[in-house]
Amino acid sequence: MIEIIIRSAKKNDANSITRLSHQLGYETLEETLQNRLINIIENRDNCVYVACINENIVGWIHGFYSMRVESEFFVEIGGLVIEKRFRKIGIGKKLVEKVTEWAELKNCRKVRVRCNLLRTESHEFYQKIGFEMNKIQKIFDKKLSY
Repeated sequence: MIEIIIRSAKKNDANSITRLSHQLGYETLEETLQNRLINIIENRDNCVYVACINENIVGWIHGFYSMRVESEFFVEIGGLVIEKRFRKIGIGKKLVEKVTEWAELKNCRKVRVRCNLLRTESHEFYQKIGFEMNKIQKIFDKKLSY
């Protein structure tokens, strides 16, 4: 049986998190990701956990506390990536459980995740571990110059 250790991410995990992020098509430089990671780790309304097998990072998850005027506060999963060869052995579920524990510490009654419509495997995964689809929406971005 494979031993999976879940722990809080550290800034020197940026290399592994970058490598895993590339597997899902998120092309970012390690230095850029490390700067983001440091800011996220230092923010009490965010959590990042990594899954390790034999001290090697094989997955990561980011959760953040989200406040809305019109609805109850919740924790949202900002990202979840598991190394391809270690998928479907329970790592993703363990990481989601860790974020769920963190959400309970924040007195939240809901964890939310948004998935790209094309990521049908992700949809199946989340439904299998108890998430229910709430709505389908379009996301609009506006680039700002600063």
